[in-house]
Amino acid sequence: MCNKKFTVIGISDCHEQFFPPRISGIIKNCGVFSGGKRHHEIVAHLLPPDAVWIDVTVPLESVFERYAAYSRIVVFASGDPLFFGYAVTLGREFPDAEIEVFPSFNSLQLLAHRMLLPYSGMVNVSVTGRPWKGLDVALIKGCGQIGVLTDRRKSPKEIAGRMLDFGYSNYTMTVGECLGNADERVVTMTLDEALRADFRFPNCVILQMTRPREHFFGIPENLFNHLEGRANMITKMPVRLLSLSLLGLYDKSVMWDVGFCTGSVSIEAKLQFPALDIVAFERREESRKLLEENCRKFGVPGIDGVIADFMECDLSFYPAPDAVFIGGHGGRLEEMVERIFGSLKAGGVVVFNSVSAESCDSFKYAVGACGHKVVETHLLQIDSHNPIMVMKAI
Repeated sequence: MCNKKFTVIGISDCHEQFFPPRISGIIKNCGVFSGGKRHHEIVAHLLPPDAVWIDVTVPLESVFERYAAYSRIVVFASGDPLFFGYAVTLGREFPDAEIEVFPSFNSLQLLAHRMLLPYSGMVNVSVTGRPWKGLDVALIKGCGQIGVLTDRRKSPKEIAGRMLDFGYSNYTMTVGECLGNADERVVTMTLDEALRADFRFPNCVILQMTRPREHFFGIPENLFNHLEGRANMITKMPVRLLSLSLLGLYDKSVMWDVGFCTGSVSIEAKLQFPALDIVAFERREESRKLLEENCRKFGVPGIDGVIADFMECDLSFYPAPDAVFIGGHGGRLEEMVERIFGSLKAGGVVVFNSVSAESCDSFKYAVGACGHKVVETHLLQIDSHNPIMVMKAI
């Protein structure tokens, strides 16, 4: 049984903190404290003279090792410690510990208050020491209000640049700097203006949509950029939608697109399932630029494009898929299927579009050789193009 107790106190960046009597009593009667360096600067004058302070720095493992020597620790954290905060980390690392939380307003709440902005419908994301995924998902979904917790690297300027790269100029940006301090600043601007500005840290951002952007359900193939002189090398829209339907992506977390060419299947999947992690493989070097161009054209950040021969890749480097679409096989279909099933999560799905009786038979044989089976097939013909057999194996 764990006898450790954490009391986590949320504070603002103001250097004149006011605490109610209960919290002041907890601080007075504790001897071990922890928090970031900025938190220490704010509360140091409030701590007992002989207080022990443990800086929260990376790697966190070394911080947790220092915590092991103490049974009671008061931790200072920014805003609401349960809002992308340190109390969540403590609960995960010390599941048996007693944790008491005293929240303050988080920075996005403070910024919304300064703006007199009703924020009950705002989608909140954090890029503080995190990937871009949360922001990417909110943008693809077309959220009207997006609150963003920043860090020194993923700053308002970097956020504006990423949004403009993918065509999301349909937002204004409000930046709150040093909120809670006498020198705080709140400024609203266009993304172009944010790209040319500098901002003091700490800061946070609220994005507000000015107009919706066009959102496709089934992108016409003529809108994609294509390989030069090979406009037919793309999965046609009806076939693409059927293939994604068979993959059952609503409950999937990772999709591999093997042989992405123009990126049409990956882009369509990401538009419909923004939280899906997608790794797209293609051996043609010219497809690198195609994928980048098409992702920007349709506002789809976050696809991991890999330019390499799938059969030669070290697949352990990539997250294991629970859905795989085979868009090209280079004449090595049976070997490819074996390799895919070797990486696929239990219950995962593979979809293959066959353009010939030979490849249809090869896919069925390869799936059977792996101890599995083709469970669904559909025959489609689009205009004067050759019929396509869309096949699903699990």
